[in-house]
Amino acid sequence: METTQKIEDRLRRIESLLLNQKTVLNFDEVSDYTGLSKSYLYKLTCSAGIPCYKPNGKHIYFNKQEIDSWLLKNRKATIEEIQDTASNVITLKKGVRL
Repeated sequence: METTQKIEDRLRRIESLLLNQKTVLNFDEVSDYTGLSKSYLYKLTCSAGIPCYKPNGKHIYFNKQEIDSWLLKNRKATIEEIQDTASNVITLKKGVRL
């Protein structure tokens, strides 16, 4: 029983490594890669919310690099970055005399 679990874990790791080598992903692979449910991913493709390709009008494909860029959009600033920006704004306003 324990050996079967170890084999399954190793297979999952191998599949993950193989997935990282591909540049074009199919629908199921993108769902696994991003962790998004297939229904939500389908909704994103229908609403043009995620970059995808339909070369023959049936199957949907994705460019892995574009998916990585899409996943990293809308970065949230850290507290330190927000404080630095606030300090800069205050400093600039003090330097400007009206």
